[in-house]
Amino acid sequence: MLLKDLYSPAFYDRLTSALLVTVPDFNPSKFIKKIYDADFESKELKERMKHTSFVLNHFLPNDYPQAVSMIKKTIGQLRIEGIGEDGLAYMFLPDYLETYGIDHFDESVEALEFVTQFVSCEFAVRPFILKYGARMINEMQKWSLHESHKVRRLASEGSRPRLPWAMAIPFLKKDPSLILPILNNLKHDPSEYVRRSVANSLNDIAKDHPHVVVDIAKSWSGISRDTDAIIKHGSRTLLKQGHGDILKHYGLDDTGILLSDFKILTPTVKIGDSLEFSFTIKNQNEISKTIRLEYAIYYKKQNGQNTKKVFKISERVYAAGATVNVLRKQKFVLITTRRFHSGNHQISMIVNGVEKEIFNFELII
Repeated sequence: MLLKDLYSPAFYDRLTSALLVTVPDFNPSKFIKKIYDADFESKELKERMKHTSFVLNHFLPNDYPQAVSMIKKTIGQLRIEGIGEDGLAYMFLPDYLETYGIDHFDESVEALEFVTQFVSCEFAVRPFILKYGARMINEMQKWSLHESHKVRRLASEGSRPRLPWAMAIPFLKKDPSLILPILNNLKHDPSEYVRRSVANSLNDIAKDHPHVVVDIAKSWSGISRDTDAIIKHGSRTLLKQGHGDILKHYGLDDTGILLSDFKILTPTVKIGDSLEFSFTIKNQNEISKTIRLEYAIYYKKQNGQNTKKVFKISERVYAAGATVNVLRKQKFVLITTRRFHSGNHQISMIVNGVEKEIFNFELII
């Protein structure tokens, strides 16, 4: 089933059943007729979501607070009818708040807090951040102390400077200081769902302000096992970049670590097949050592230049004198997020952030 087909007759039957209870004088047949307009079949997922929000607006009061009250009652009715939380199709509810509530700050803040406990409002909150700036961030800081983990996650996820698939927040990319109190409040959060969001926000910040994340890593280090996991995951981009300060923080250096016998076992690779390579790693130190192993693929671009992507192999403690042989495969399959080009590509090994030998291989499309 295509994702857009989440907006199906069965879905609209469930929705109209709830709206019939919560919206005075609601006309189900008129609603369905407006939904299935001449262009409905050609609409993709996001278009169907926005279309559903648009049609719903025709059946709710023009008075926004009254409309929000009916949306809350509808969510309650959906729960009574056994509709679970976090259903992707119900993203039209946050879209309604974003589209029709942007000029109603107080009412929308309360609505976002309520609705996100049924379906995430992480995208819908961002226009409010753009319009209201620090005023909205202050409300989100309050959310970071909320009893619901879904509201707490909205505080961190919705304020991410670089949230994927969402509208950008340029002023937070330029200066993330406003959201640091939110992340600080959530560093001990009992929910892994929330803690991963905090880590992802830190990783966003690291792309523009690495020193901020390095300082946080130093400040939070050793507080708890969970907090250590947050800063490690939040530092993943810096680690892949071989950022000196974060490598130093984690005690990662290549002193006394020997990489040998690096071989490409499949120097010519066809799409659908795998690049196979092997190497040996030895800790020549007289003490145990944490070794982070990665490899980089230099993909050939259309202009003939190469673009680098780093992949992690492992990170673990090697005993003094330990030697390990490693065999890895990198499969080349056609994906929508990367376009491959025939010709010379490269692979390199990275040991504790330090790039070692670079070998060539040929990719055939």
